[in-house]
Amino acid sequence: MNFSEVFKQSNQLCKVSPDGKYLATCVQYRLVVRDISTLQILQLYTCLDQVSHMEWSSDSLFILCAMYKRGLVQVWSLEQPDWHCKIDEGSIGLVSSRWSPDGRHILNTTEFHLRITVWSLCTKAVSYIKYPKACQKGIDFSTDGSYMALAERRDCKDCISIFVCDDWHLLRHFETETQDLAGLEWSPNGCVLAVWDSCLEYKVLLYSLDGRLLSTYSAYEWSLGVKSVSWSPSSQFLAIGSYDEKVRILNHITWKKIVQFEHPAVIENTKATVYKEVEKRPAEVRDEFSLHNVTMDSTLFSTQSKYEICSLPVQIPAVKPDPDRANPKIGVSVLAFSSDSRYLATKNDNMPTAIWVWDMQKMSLEAVLEHTLSVRCFLWDPCRPRLALCTGNSKLYLWSPGGCVSVQVPVEGDFQVQSLKWHCNGDSVILLGKEQLCLCYMDTEQEEKLNS
Repeated sequence: MNFSEVFKQSNQLCKVSPDGKYLATCVQYRLVVRDISTLQILQLYTCLDQVSHMEWSSDSLFILCAMYKRGLVQVWSLEQPDWHCKIDEGSIGLVSSRWSPDGRHILNTTEFHLRITVWSLCTKAVSYIKYPKACQKGIDFSTDGSYMALAERRDCKDCISIFVCDDWHLLRHFETETQDLAGLEWSPNGCVLAVWDSCLEYKVLLYSLDGRLLSTYSAYEWSLGVKSVSWSPSSQFLAIGSYDEKVRILNHITWKKIVQFEHPAVIENTKATVYKEVEKRPAEVRDEFSLHNVTMDSTLFSTQSKYEICSLPVQIPAVKPDPDRANPKIGVSVLAFSSDSRYLATKNDNMPTAIWVWDMQKMSLEAVLEHTLSVRCFLWDPCRPRLALCTGNSKLYLWSPGGCVSVQVPVEGDFQVQSLKWHCNGDSVILLGKEQLCLCYMDTEQEEKLNS
């Protein structure tokens, strides 16, 4: 495992191009594009203000930079650096900007969600979509880029409009059986649209492309409901995380619950492996070798850690949420399937230091990873069953079916990993600090030999 040098970034704005060749980062109002293999700067663009959001087009030819405070979007071309496009939404404001799947249209959502403006880079044509709903996830494109589902609110009722992305004509429009629609998401095969209600009512609805209601699922009533929803890449499973600290898995044939995963405070009577991070403090530095007199690599004095396998039963540290505050820290907030749909990783908010890994073939708990700090981010390798996570310190943690490892990031200074992103081929991970980033290169071939 190797690490690159450190580079500057702002607001965690760092993205690998879809073709995997380039790395784009924003530093204040500058956009820097690097060759991912050499990390040499290829292009440097100057935006009109500090960038709030940055996104690659699907073909890796253009980069969108949105400046929400000024209602501006600038688009830069990788092939023609002198060409650029500026979109000014004016006094109506801007809260969201994104590419369409074809990489030639930009969808801007105005303040107060008054409308969505679709701008064409090719024809300079502009079209408007009214009544978009302000919610957790109100817009989603099918995986193949053919259709867009949009949540709307009209006459105090929730609706969904399905548009064809080629020419933005309306394919279907239908009302949903929700009190306050919170989000929607296409299945990876594009056949089913999952829709869920706000946390005040546990309700998940499944619609076909033509707007037929295929099934409704509700686990309980009169309590806080759905907190997270995720499809497996195979489209066979729909995982629903809720405020009762459980994950329910629906199957794609009957849309009935096939299994329920719980997150108990005490783990016992299981074949799962429980890994606990154990820290080892460095030896104290004597006065005659104080840091004022000797300049040394900061990693020498950082806290080392490793995973140890715990014998059962194991008590998982839990935090009691404040019932008087909004959005209580309780329930399953994040669900993530591995690329082969074999494993599901979950995080229960009132057990913030633990990540739970479930085996979807055996329908049982595979592993629990307990850490000294709260987990900030966890993501699966896009090509193999390998989970990377960070806890806001100077370490990278990795889990695979073969075991766990804690890796110290050998970077000078105070580099704390706040979030991470995988390269699309799974051979490297981008580690993002508060104002810096570095790349971690995996020795994937060697690890696969060990696992085999």
